[in-house]
Parts: sequence; C-alpha cells; structure tokens
Amino acid sequence: MKRISLSILTIILLIISGSLSEIKACSSILVSKGASKGNSVIITYSCDGEFLSHLQYKPAQDYAPGEFYEIHSWSGEVIKIKQVSHTYAVVGLMNEYQLSIGETTFDGRKELRNPKGKLHYWTLMNLALERAKTAKDAIKVIAGLVDEYGYASTGETISIADTDEAWVMEIIGTGQDGKGAIWVARRIPDGYICAHANMSRIGEFPLDDPNNCLYSKNVISFAIEKGYFNPDSGKPFRFSEAYDPRSPEKLRYCASRVWSIFRRSAPSKNFSSDFHRGVKDAEPYPLWIKPDEKLSVQDVMALMRDHYEGTPFDMTKGVDAGPFSTPNRWRPVTWEVDSVKYGWERPISTQQTGFSFVSQARSWLPDAVGGVLWYGMDNTYTTCYVPLYCGITKVPESFTVGDIRKFSWNSAWWVFNFVANIANLKYSYMIRDIQKVQRELEENFFALQPLVDKTAAALSESNPELMKKYLTDYSVTQGEQTVQRWKQLGEELLTKYNDGYVKDEKGRPRGVGYPEEWLRDVNKLRGDQFKIPVWEKKEE
Repeated sequence: MKRISLSILTIILLIISGSLSEIKACSSILVSKGASKGNSVIITYSCDGEFLSHLQYKPAQDYAPGEFYEIHSWSGEVIKIKQVSHTYAVVGLMNEYQLSIGETTFDGRKELRNPKGKLHYWTLMNLALERAKTAKDAIKVIAGLVDEYGYASTGETISIADTDEAWVMEIIGTGQDGKGAIWVARRIPDGYICAHANMSRIGEFPLDDPNNCLYSKNVISFAIEKGYFNPDSGKPFRFSEAYDPRSPEKLRYCASRVWSIFRRSAPSKNFSSDFHRGVKDAEPYPLWIKPDEKLSVQDVMALMRDHYEGTPFDMTKGVDAGPFSTPNRWRPVTWEVDSVKYGWERPISTQQTGFSFVSQARSWLPDAVGGVLWYGMDNTYTTCYVPLYCGITKVPESFTVGDIRKFSWNSAWWVFNFVANIANLKYSYMIRDIQKVQRELEENFFALQPLVDKTAAALSESNPELMKKYLTDYSVTQGEQTVQRWKQLGEELLTKYNDGYVKDEKGRPRGVGYPEEWLRDVNKLRGDQFKIPVWEKKEE
C-alpha cells in the first residue's frame, strides 16, 4: 500500500496550521503547440506560498488486485483509494509520458467546499500523473475520482499538457454532504495561449464539442438549483460568473497577472487595464489569445518574471519601492487606513513562491527525452531554471531536503532564498549581478539541449537503460552545480555590498548614496529634520 508523499503532506499541514495563507496565489501559462517555437506544448506553474517543498521522483510501479493508495490525513483518518494495476513514473509534476499538471486556486463560492470530501486538488494532480498518459485522460481520471470519493478543496483552475494538447480545467465542490464536483475543461486552440491566476477563467463553453470541451453533467443544473444562474435571464451561462463572482479586490489581485501576460505576449492588441482595475462593465480578458509571435521556452520563462515593469503599475517605481527599487511587498497585501481599504499590486513574481516550473513536451522525441521540467526554487524573478528530463530516475539531492524552520546551505530552497532576500538590501544594484549569473546558466542549458537531446535519442534505441543514466547524470549534475553557483553568488553579494558599500573591481568599498528622486521624497516628508542650516557670515 502507498501513502501520500511527504512533500504533499507537508503542504496539507501548512494549510491547516495557517502557515500557507498564500497557497491560493499561483500563476500559470498554457502554450499550445502551434503557439510555440519548435512546436513544444508548454505550461507553467508557480506554487506560491511560504513553504519549503521537497522535489520527488516516484518510479513506475505494479500493484496486485486489492491494493490501495493510502492517504493519512492530519486528523488521523486513513483514506483508501483503489489502486490501479500500474502507475507511471513521475518527476515533480511531470510523468514519463511528458504529461504535466499545474494549478491556481480561485476559491469561488466557499459554501461549496465539502469538508467530507476525500480528495484535495494536490492528491488529484498526483494521481492523474500516475494514471494518465494524455491531458484528456488526466481530466477523466480526476472526474472519475471525485465522483467516487468526493472533492475536498475549494475552486481550482488546473493546467494540463501532453505532447499535443494543452487543456484548462476548472473544478469546484458541491457543498456540505454533496457528491462529486462541478467542473468544465477546455482545450486551448492550436496557435493560442491561455493564462490563469486565482480567478475562474472559463466563461461560455460549447455543450456539443467533446474533442474540445468536457464538463460534468450537472454544471448548469446545479447553478440553477443554487440560484447562481437564472435560465430565464436571456443571458448565456458562464461558469466563471456562476461559480466565482468577481469583486474589485479579486480583479486587482488576479486579473492583473493575466493582463500582464497577455499584454507582453500580444502588445499589438493593446489590452486595456480597465478590467483588472475594477472599472465597472469593463470587458473581461479572453480565455485565450494568439500571441504576436510564437513563444520559445525562454520567452515563457521571461513571462513568468514580471512585476509590471514598464507600465503604470511598475512595482520597481515609487516611494513604496524604497530607495533601491525593490518590487517586493510584504504581506498582508491589503491594509486599511482611516476606514479606506488599499492594496499592493500582486505580481507574477513574488518572494513567497515555493517552487515553479516551465514544462516542455515534444512529440517528435522519445518520451524520456522529449519531456523537460525546467524547475526553479523560490521567486521566479531570481531563480534559475534547471532542466530535469522526465526520463530520469532520481533528482538533485539538494532539491529534496530542507526545513523551513532552520537555514541550511544543503537545501536548494534555502540557497535561493538567501540570494533573493539579501538582494532586498540594495535591489537595483544586486539584481543585475543575479540576472547575469541567471542568464549565463540558463543560456548554457539551452545551448547544450540539442546535443543532450540527440545523444539521448540515439541511446533510446540502442541502450534505453544507458539513456536513462545519461539523462539522470546530466540533470542531477546541472542541478547541483547550479545550487553551488548560487551559493557562491550569495557569498559574492554579501561581500560586494557589505554595510551598504559597493566594492569596485579591485575590492575597494565605495559609498554610492541614494537616488536623487528618492531623496527628494524624503525632503518633502521630513526635510526640516535633515536640512543643515547655513550660518550667515558676519561682517568684519
């Protein structure tokens, strides 16, 4: 019998204890084959929350009839799920058939959460990876499991990609003592991209197009029963309006990220900011768009690194960015002064990210070679994405260890957090040093990828076991070397910027002071305190 993995259990415990309040703060992009350079299918996932994740490799396994997948809940309950005869190997959130899954939580109507449901979304994602080869099959696995065991989470938007298709699935519960779940899934049209960020994105959907749209039988009837939708209104049924009502605060927090992904991918469309700024009756952003140009994996990584730079909402500008233009804002995101509510911008890149990935699936290569999970720890802006091929048999050790309660140089999570946190001391200076190393490493990975692919593909025919060893050695080596380089980077930053100085190329400390624009703000607020008086000269 198989118990739920330690990393998932850790997340569950953090949610229950309240330490993972930002878990519903993730961002995802889906890129169809026809919208990507090189015809890859790409999805992304930033798993945002103050938690330390342990990356895992789970080998394929056979089971005898009558065996179960066991989940040991925090309450002591043992939940038994009927095991299948064979499960597939999984690296992180990508399986051996290049199937990958990510999510963002939209909550929706919280009264629809079923506390008696057995399966949370993270368990459903893992079980789908172990049991499905394609995105469409994964949707059917999830739907079948919630029908049989019940759904325990609030609203979720799930990204699912295989070698040919990308699908977005939205699911929500049926409330106390309810059965199954309400859900709908749509295939991203070839040549288009989609994005979601903690807000339901599926509006209208076709009822008679099973190749491109799947849904639960009760998706509309349940909304009518609950009063979420009036069929006599003359308006079409929209999943997002029925199950995830909008508010100005939700739009600011969620739709802003979708807007930024879309405006960067298709600047020619000049997407308005009105919708995410809560302008009444503003036009919502479409579920998917056609980018101005096809996107490479590197382009998608760049989209995941965003603080609204170059827009009126640029988080590196203004007094709130401090003297050295840090885009980071500490929690809570909203606050109230004199009975007026305010809120920081919520960017795609956030310091609270536990891990993120950009998955790449390529149909023309053997599965073990075609699937790559580009994996990064901590903030997407300051991480380095490491290539982990889906055919590997182990993962870098430093990505599997660590305790959020105790710093350790042996933990990749802590190493990346060290660099990201120290950068806040002099962000506008340090970020250039970080990006230089980030660029050098990632560009090297992409330069090596064609050779690694070619070598591994050749081995897949002559010696499959040697191919797995080759890919494993490569992925593990690159991962560990990246962590060591990042540790060195952290030490270099601490040395170079010690005590507020900036050391030159000869190691000599130089005082650089503060930007004039920021000093002007200080003068306006507290100029009388800091102004140095000038004595008049006495006449002789």
